[in-house]
Amino acid sequence: MLDSFRDTFRLPDLKRRILFTLAALFVYRLGAHVPTPGVDAAALGKLFDQGTLLGFLDLFAGGALSRFSIFALGVTPYINSSIVMQLLAVVVPSIEKMQKEGEEGRKKIVQWTRYGTIVFAFIQAVGMTGWLRGLGIYSGGMLDIILVSLTLTTGAVAVMWLGEIMSDHGIGNGISLLIFAGIVVRIPEAIIRTVSLVRLGEMNVLVMLLAIIIMVAVIAGCVMLQEGQRRLPVQYAKRMVGNKMYGGQSSFIPLRVNTAGVIPIIFASSVLLFPYTIAGLFQHSIARMIQQAMSPSSPIYMILYVLMIIFFSYFYTAVVFKPEDISNNMKKNGGFILGIRPGKPTTDYIEKVMGRITLGGSIALAVIAIIPTVMTGLMNINTFYFGGTAVIIVVGVALDTVHQIEGQLLMRHYEGILKRRGGKSGGLLKL
Repeated sequence: MLDSFRDTFRLPDLKRRILFTLAALFVYRLGAHVPTPGVDAAALGKLFDQGTLLGFLDLFAGGALSRFSIFALGVTPYINSSIVMQLLAVVVPSIEKMQKEGEEGRKKIVQWTRYGTIVFAFIQAVGMTGWLRGLGIYSGGMLDIILVSLTLTTGAVAVMWLGEIMSDHGIGNGISLLIFAGIVVRIPEAIIRTVSLVRLGEMNVLVMLLAIIIMVAVIAGCVMLQEGQRRLPVQYAKRMVGNKMYGGQSSFIPLRVNTAGVIPIIFASSVLLFPYTIAGLFQHSIARMIQQAMSPSSPIYMILYVLMIIFFSYFYTAVVFKPEDISNNMKKNGGFILGIRPGKPTTDYIEKVMGRITLGGSIALAVIAIIPTVMTGLMNINTFYFGGTAVIIVVGVALDTVHQIEGQLLMRHYEGILKRRGGKSGGLLKL
């Protein structure tokens, strides 16, 4: 572990990528502290302490939402736009065809996603600003609302840009790392507030210990879920190439229990925010009912949240996991699953197994996401606001980033071996 850490900073390219990522995260955190003018900060802080969905999502923004800073919308508009584009790719043949056009098609979809981000950001900004004005927290007129909405929209576009350049020039997934950073910076505050409650006698020590045990169990469950996989055994037929015999070996296909990673959690949270924001535009009793129903502790929210997680687990797995491609590659290389014929039967078998694994993984993901919220609600812990959702994202993004760093180290290791061999045998890298 220590050797890997040292190697990380010995490789100039990897070191540059990590430092670039840290610099981008610093800019993001800086923007989260630049306030939007005209907001009653004290009243806004009280609103976010009431345990509504806004307080829940402020955790992901690293406090930017409760400060109503220029980055208050965070990555939510970008995620909503990405969800819409991926759903359209399933139901609109022209977009599905564009996805299969390679790099050019991908660039067009990315561009449309960016335009969608601007639209979603402006709608959410107007909704949020209008709602705060109705509550008396924001004192500006209609022109001020438009100006603030444009400011928040610009901030959301800047966050999207930061995420994209982090993915291209840094290490890990940029958007996920921005959410990760927003959650992690709140950990010290959550710990300090919890310890303060214990010292003041407002929280029992045993309750705090139970909360810690739950948190450790959730972290362990997250790691098992993220790293768990089922291995499908694959046998390779023997074949003669020239005078040499190849094949006859056995291997396996690793099917991840949670192929979608933290995407279902992020997508579900973002989707549930949208109706809450739109309801904020209206002062009708139905709008207030919607906002109450969208509180993280409400049964309706939990049911919708679980269903959304399961749906997006299946949806995203279908997007990234292609059984037909795996089956075709196996067939080309003379591989087969014992008892299953090559071709379509193998594709159907892999798809069926993956469906069962995804069902179990998605249910486990949903349970881990809501159990801490339920338990902390029963124990009346308001400040220990680190439910399963936040923990899953932190653990998932951390593991994914570590795996990417390990992959970079491994790639550089093999490049070094090839270069050394190339120098001795006349240049293997030129072949």
